[in-house]
Amino acid sequence: MIGKTISHYQILEKLGEGGMGVVYKAQDTKLDRIVALKFLPKHLLCDESAKTRFVHEAKAASALNHTNITTIYEIDEVEGECFICMEYVEGKSIKELIKQKTLSIEEILNISIQIAEGLNVAHKKGIVHRDIKSDNIMLTEEGLVKIMDFGLAKLKGVTKLTTTGATLGTLQYMSPEQAQGIEVDQRSDVFSFGVVLYEMITSQLPFKGEHEAAIIYSIINETPEPLARYKANVPEGLQRIVDKAMEKNREERYQHVDDMLADVRKLKRALESEAEQPSTKKPQPSIAVLPFVNLSADKEQEYFCDGMAEEIINALTQVEGLRVVARTSAFSFRGKEIDIREIGRKLNVETLLEGSVRKAGNRVRITAQLVNVDDGYHLWSERYDREMEDVFAIQDEISLAIVDKLKVKLMKEEKAKLVKRYTDDPEAYSLYLKGRYFWNRRYEGGLQKAVECFQEAIDKDPLYALAYAGIADCYNQFGLWSFLNPKEAYPRAKVACAKALEIDDTLAEAYASLGWIKTFYDWDWAEAEKAFKRALKLNPNYAVAHLFYGLYLGIMENGVEAIAEVKKSVELDPLCLLMNTVLGFTFYWWCQYDEAIEQLHKTLEMDPNFAIAHFYLGLSYAGKQRWKESIVSWQEFVNLWPGSPVAVGYLGFAYGMSGQEDEALKMLDQLSELSQQRYVSSLYKALIYLGLRKKDQVFEYLDKAYDERESWMVSLKTVPFMDTLRSDPRYEALIKKMGLEK
Repeated sequence: MIGKTISHYQILEKLGEGGMGVVYKAQDTKLDRIVALKFLPKHLLCDESAKTRFVHEAKAASALNHTNITTIYEIDEVEGECFICMEYVEGKSIKELIKQKTLSIEEILNISIQIAEGLNVAHKKGIVHRDIKSDNIMLTEEGLVKIMDFGLAKLKGVTKLTTTGATLGTLQYMSPEQAQGIEVDQRSDVFSFGVVLYEMITSQLPFKGEHEAAIIYSIINETPEPLARYKANVPEGLQRIVDKAMEKNREERYQHVDDMLADVRKLKRALESEAEQPSTKKPQPSIAVLPFVNLSADKEQEYFCDGMAEEIINALTQVEGLRVVARTSAFSFRGKEIDIREIGRKLNVETLLEGSVRKAGNRVRITAQLVNVDDGYHLWSERYDREMEDVFAIQDEISLAIVDKLKVKLMKEEKAKLVKRYTDDPEAYSLYLKGRYFWNRRYEGGLQKAVECFQEAIDKDPLYALAYAGIADCYNQFGLWSFLNPKEAYPRAKVACAKALEIDDTLAEAYASLGWIKTFYDWDWAEAEKAFKRALKLNPNYAVAHLFYGLYLGIMENGVEAIAEVKKSVELDPLCLLMNTVLGFTFYWWCQYDEAIEQLHKTLEMDPNFAIAHFYLGLSYAGKQRWKESIVSWQEFVNLWPGSPVAVGYLGFAYGMSGQEDEALKMLDQLSELSQQRYVSSLYKALIYLGLRKKDQVFEYLDKAYDERESWMVSLKTVPFMDTLRSDPRYEALIKKMGLEK
């Protein structure tokens, strides 16, 4: 057809096709304008009912004159070609748009208002569209909505086009009555509009299934996942609008689209008004303690300086109402000549504590200054000349002075926490700090070094509870990343955690470790939540506890709360690679793929070699089915963690999903070879078979992973790539065995 002239229309290019027509872009040579021509497919030219429906579309749409409805210019039949000439709309369909970007709430409301206005005009003229879907709604570059394709429209007073006319349409968008073949009215369009609105918010369709019968069952019987499952910060009013639009019983649905339009406009006004209101919330006092500068000739005093700052950080985290930036982020500025205001901006704090240490013989001089970030002025400064054995008393004195200057209310109990010491041995403390550094890196060798550091700290101080909690955290990660068999790693974590709590049952770090064990190994959801809440009550500023609790909430399908907790961990430790990486993963978990990709790229800008950021980036690209980028990310993960079953398994999954079956099978062989040298979780073979779409083998290895107590089995219910398994009874059985059913 390209290049041909039909009547006075020169065909320029093909735009698309569907069951009821092929659409071309064309030049109207008479009026010198660009138009769209929709041709009835040749195989339907002899089908009288199809021709009738085609003419019917033209009549239905031509009866409408509205900005948000595509204008019909004429219908004609020339040289055996039957076509409709209509307005050419340059832009993207809603379907295309949501594949390319995440729409903001403001954009969604603006689009929805225009869709509702267009439908309202059609309904008032007695026309029901009957095929409202994201493919049939265009958005121009200027943000103008155009409803298209009235091919299945039902005009008032017109009989059914075929005996099955009421069931025509696109299955995933059908109302329950339409799916059942019951006569429809304008309320069916309202339901389909609700589906499109849900899709715009979540990038997901609310009703799914592997075959038509399963989708119809879902439409008639199942309640869609709440919007918060896929998108954070969805206004409560928007959830109510979606719920009412998609009511199964049409008597309980919006009876007219203008009622829905009124609610959308009301919500938009409320959100705009809320945004205009100045915040009356008083900012929370906040501080970052920078590493103290070593002014001594002996460079070995670096650890003493770090210990000084670290002790003050630990003390200040006990103060209710004070936000304290974690050590990882605060210490990232060591040795850098950066303006105080720039540091404050990066860490998002009001005040900074900086100091120095000069040691000579057994005497030490410590100076400390509290600085206001906004103007760089000192709020307080002090100098301490002491004997070395008084160093812990100096730390206590500085901490109390800072709190006083920050005007934070300090109760007796909080003061007791503030001066609490976990060890009196400076060397043990230095070893603990080294251990935490290596633990944060998360690679296998780093975790092994961390265990060695924590054990050396315990050798110097057998009652050092924090070091035992550090060992528990290391073995928890050995179990999570398949560095050890979970049945070997987690019992060791339990022993260390129990010892930490035996020494000090008020230690937030130990309760956070216990919550992890209860979540990822015991699968004891009630006890896990109890442990995390205890940790956060003991130390609301412990970033790791917020991180762990966020993961737990994700497993429990509390998406909004999960993201909020992980964001809190980043707020407390804004430059920590781990916190930033897990925030990216949490966005992925709740299908916010664009946010995940953006967050993980930001993390990799800080350190391109942080392996698990590449891992989660691969997952996020997989969520968008961008398999080429996913494979590149997971290949980088393999390079950084050579010989890791996790890396090999996910790379094999991506190869399978992208149709590279031979490469996927090679990854299976690699896992078999690795299993001769180390523990290899059955989960990773299950993943490769999932990519190869071999369900029987997937469930065979998932069952084995369950028996192995594989940590990542806890995400089985919520992780997006498991969607294809959810309708299988074997999947439901696994979920039930793990106690994850609702």
